[in-house]
Amino acid sequence: MEIPLVDLKANYVSIKKEIDDVIQHVLDETSFINGPYLEEFEQNFARFCNVKHAIGSSSGTSALHLALLAAGIKSGDEIITVPNTFIATTETISQVQGRINFVDVKPDTALIDIDYLKKKITSKTRALIVVHLYGQMPDMKHIKEIADDHDLFLIEDAAQAHAAEWQGHQPGYYGDIATFSFFPAKNLGCYGDGGAVVTNNDDLAEHIRLLLNHGRKQKYKHYIEGYNYRLDALQAAILNKKLQHLQGWTEKRRMHAAFYNKHLSENIKKPVEASNAKHVYYMYEIQAPKREELRNFLQKHGIHTGIHYPIPLHLQPAYEHLKIEKGSYPVSEHLADNILSIPMYPELTKDQLRYIVDHINRFYD
Repeated sequence: MEIPLVDLKANYVSIKKEIDDVIQHVLDETSFINGPYLEEFEQNFARFCNVKHAIGSSSGTSALHLALLAAGIKSGDEIITVPNTFIATTETISQVQGRINFVDVKPDTALIDIDYLKKKITSKTRALIVVHLYGQMPDMKHIKEIADDHDLFLIEDAAQAHAAEWQGHQPGYYGDIATFSFFPAKNLGCYGDGGAVVTNNDDLAEHIRLLLNHGRKQKYKHYIEGYNYRLDALQAAILNKKLQHLQGWTEKRRMHAAFYNKHLSENIKKPVEASNAKHVYYMYEIQAPKREELRNFLQKHGIHTGIHYPIPLHLQPAYEHLKIEKGSYPVSEHLADNILSIPMYPELTKDQLRYIVDHINRFYD
């Protein structure tokens, strides 16, 4: 049996006619930039997230950049985030000439350590980027209270958290802005790059719409200098069709995670879902003894795995100039050495799930 970490083809085949039809409609109408397909998706995604505004962008990275620009970050302003995330979270801080201030994470959820966060806020801190890693939100109610107490702009990096919840609220409810990625492998993915910014703030939404489309409201009239960060109408049309299936796909991910939780060996540390959270399992992460040996064993039996992420950001060559020593963020470093992503996608079958569990458990027998 051959089981990929993520099966994009199986996802496409499951809704092939719907996708093929909508792509053909866009081609027939040659409506490729802005227009009704983008508008419809933005309205539907805002409704899905229960926010006032959703603004499509060219990627999750550009969405984060737009959020920091809208926050008014200036040179030298400090932004707090975590080191166990993809570099997009921090490279956008550098793009606005901000200063990165890392906070370690909790060992059970791999999410921001809120007690540590409180100690890291300084007089130069202007914003927080809270990463909803692997599909789970931390205690956003508490984090919002901290942000409000210190007058900090709160950004939710929800690139991996489509349909996730904290106390019944999705990304965008607690933060000033939440940003999403629609990279193909995401829970809601397009067929290229894509992203979105969501917010309940009218002024922020208007400013972001200017920023992502060359600073204009209408053709050839530019109010500010901006960027070309638009979401293509073709991708928007695809996303709008896939959005109709997202809730069902999410429940299947949660069912698969429950199967793993019940049947995987006790030798493995499994993901922890906080009591007030709805985890949507973009990835199912285990902490596995003898990780490399296990990974090689699974590969030999056709089970593909991944590591998200093998090098924490503070130890990346790109950030050598920060002069942060190994051991500075021990939980993130421990996770990088021990986590393993095993297959997780809605189309997994019972036979595939049993095959994966059986081989992981066999390794530890």
